[in-house]
Amino acid sequence: METGFRKWIIVVTVVFCCLLELIDTSIVNVALTQMMGNLSATQQEVSWVIASYAIANVIVIPMTGFLAEQFGRKNYYLASVILFTLASMACGQSTTLPELVIFRFIQGVGGGALMATSQAILIDTFPPKQLPLGQALFGMGVIIGPTIGPTLGGYIVENYSWPWIFYVNVPVGILASIFTILFIRDPERIKNAIPRPLRDIDWAGIGLLILGVGSLQYVLEQGETNDWFDDNIIKLFTGLAAVGLIGFVWRELTAKAPIVDLRVLAKSRNLAVGAFLSFVLGFGLFASVFVFPIFTQRILGFSAEQTGWILLPGALASGLMMPIVGRMLMAGVPQKFMLPVGFAIFFGFTFWMGSRISPTAGEHDFFWPLIVRGVGLGLIFMPITTMSLAGLQGRDAGQAAGLTGMIRQLGGSFGVAIVGTYLERSIQNNRVALLPNISLYNTETAQRVQAFTQSFLNKGLALDQAKQAAYAALEGTLMKQVSLITYTEIFYALGFFFLACVPLILLVKRPKVGEKIDLNAAH
Repeated sequence: METGFRKWIIVVTVVFCCLLELIDTSIVNVALTQMMGNLSATQQEVSWVIASYAIANVIVIPMTGFLAEQFGRKNYYLASVILFTLASMACGQSTTLPELVIFRFIQGVGGGALMATSQAILIDTFPPKQLPLGQALFGMGVIIGPTIGPTLGGYIVENYSWPWIFYVNVPVGILASIFTILFIRDPERIKNAIPRPLRDIDWAGIGLLILGVGSLQYVLEQGETNDWFDDNIIKLFTGLAAVGLIGFVWRELTAKAPIVDLRVLAKSRNLAVGAFLSFVLGFGLFASVFVFPIFTQRILGFSAEQTGWILLPGALASGLMMPIVGRMLMAGVPQKFMLPVGFAIFFGFTFWMGSRISPTAGEHDFFWPLIVRGVGLGLIFMPITTMSLAGLQGRDAGQAAGLTGMIRQLGGSFGVAIVGTYLERSIQNNRVALLPNISLYNTETAQRVQAFTQSFLNKGLALDQAKQAAYAALEGTLMKQVSLITYTEIFYALGFFFLACVPLILLVKRPKVGEKIDLNAAH
């Protein structure tokens, strides 16, 4: 345990590193248009800037426990911070798309270690009585990071140029490297760990993990762009994902020294349930952050920066909830009681948000629903984390943290992929459903076309041009209504998905009467 100045320097270091890693999952999204122009890339090609980072992340996260033991946690963390910082600089310096994609992958390899390792460092830094504060700070990074990415990215893109979304990482990375060298120390169990000889490392497990999880992440990132299973490449990578994941599970359950010990799931029923709920959390967190900016920017005409500022109060509400939830856990309130409340609140957010979707909606219409979302996520994150890791020690805790981190990341990828696909395809289906209501033989439609035509005539267009413009305006009105229906359906579907997962909480083992949650046992 650390005290005084050293403790808070460590806290600042790891929380900022965690924030950097998560901000970089979403900050690039708002700069893609600029990148397409500067790098002469198509939208499909530039999407690899996002996909390469996500693929590297999801491969490295489950291996963090093994790598920390193999090289020492401080050394591994320092190397990851340096790699992330250098790759960020290289991304900003890139002049071609292949360069940028390669350096983004390297950045993802460095960033993948930061979140899980930061959590472990915070747990070792705080004494048991103060551990809820450490968990709260980590939770703030997890919830706030993906949310403020578009805000920061939008501000940078509108006032500077896209390379600066990478350059902003460099000074923080340099400071984090210096503070890591000066202040972070390995706990005794890590210092005394004996590295595995190269011949005893689970190379087959590493290979199958890269093949399975990497291929799955590729399918999720590129599926919608490539029209899913109508594309032979997507079919190929789906097959590789199936082979890799099945082989990986078999290998890790039978190997003497697996790279990721899946047997830890059998040791704790709560971990197995918590892993699935981490998937649900990632799904809801990333899907809602993904769909809301698309709605506000495409339909309401908000800027990326404006959308980010709308999202920020809800993210701060999540952060404020963390220490409150931590105190409740320490007081003995069971996660089994807190989780349904959090899920119900998130369900309420989705229906409140769905009811606020309209063509005249303004910033004030979304403030309180997003605050409710933040409160709900705050009640979900910490109970899932403590439930999953409580009672596990040493290597098992490291393996469990890596597994839940990977599964949360995959949940986010599934959420974005499914919502993105539903958005594109449902818009077409809803358009077909509404078309029969529009006919020039319909009095209301004819009046609307006439009003549009007169408006364009008043602007100086010729009669034929005014009629064509009127039909285009009618099509625009139709598509706006179709989009509003589709976004409402998406929020309702997210709510029902969360509600459907509540019965799984019944499987959570409840602590004995009077037993308090020992958050320190999570490591």
